[in-house]
Amino acid sequence: MTWLIRIARVLVGGLFIFSGLIKINDPVGTAIKLEEYFTVFSSDIAPVFGVLEPFSLQLSVILVVLEVVLGVAVLINYRMPVTTWVVLLLILFFSFLTFYSAYFNKVTDCGCFGDAIKLTPWESFIKDVVLLILILVFFPNRDQLRPMLSSGLGNLVVGLVTVVGLYLSVHAIRHLPFIDFRAYKPGASIPMGMEPSEPLRHLYIMEKAGETYEFETYPSDTTYQYKDIKLLNPEAQPVITDYSVWDTDGNDVTQQTFEGNTLIIVVHFVEKANQQAFQQINQLIEKIEGQVKVMVLTASDQSSFEAFRHEVQLAAPYYFADATVLKTMIRSNPGLLLLREGTVIDKWHFRDIPSADDMMQTTL
Repeated sequence: MTWLIRIARVLVGGLFIFSGLIKINDPVGTAIKLEEYFTVFSSDIAPVFGVLEPFSLQLSVILVVLEVVLGVAVLINYRMPVTTWVVLLLILFFSFLTFYSAYFNKVTDCGCFGDAIKLTPWESFIKDVVLLILILVFFPNRDQLRPMLSSGLGNLVVGLVTVVGLYLSVHAIRHLPFIDFRAYKPGASIPMGMEPSEPLRHLYIMEKAGETYEFETYPSDTTYQYKDIKLLNPEAQPVITDYSVWDTDGNDVTQQTFEGNTLIIVVHFVEKANQQAFQQINQLIEKIEGQVKVMVLTASDQSSFEAFRHEVQLAAPYYFADATVLKTMIRSNPGLLLLREGTVIDKWHFRDIPSADDMMQTTL
């Protein structure tokens, strides 16, 4: 039994650390996911969940750091009578979230492993159930699990992990994720990401005279009745499916963002944008005029953005895009992306806006 408990502890601790570190890399992404859950729960369960939405980022930091700390605590048997209870309650909470998402098809990606590993809702729930089983292996013996380190050294290790985790989380929020796992990372081609890796193949499910038939090409016989369609090679689907840009008249200008050297200034919503950053952004726009095309993308409505751009004196053409897409493109409001023929050359948080000289060197 001892070896089974040890294996369970190592698996639980390791998975908690792995999951937490991935999310520490991008706490803003976890906050966005929490906002989705709070929005769903406030409408489906109780309006009180809506009160938590403004605190999504703070809760995100607490949760991701707690995951790593608990993982380390389990590995070194640190205060296991308390640690095991916290781990159990946390995984029960996660199990509820993932089951609710899977059963009611509400939040299609739980964000369990950030953008590094995508899981379907049911895969996420199964993962949590496996973790729950592993926790229950050593939970009954929690009082007999002796600490691997002395009390003082254990406190020091857990304290250091907490401080480092908080530092990394805050740094990722104030700048950008250390590792970008998204489809808009530097070096990624947005146009190529919008194309399937191979021709998509479909299975057409038809019905005729009470019998069901399957075809890989749509039948020309009009006596067949369409029932359903299934994708045979889902792994070939484009990694970017929702990138679209339009102007104030509703015209599609997506292709214009892929032409030449283009500086994309992303403003998710004007209400939450850092206005002080536009003094430096405006100076940058002025210095690169005629050398790099500038396009502002926002999810705010036209009247709100018109008032905002006059307030911050932003002299650049603006266009519209989906809010989720913009938040995926960059975890900064405002944020900057430099594209060359649709390939992301670099991206910057508003706290790290480059000089015009540095940007021009980047475009060479």
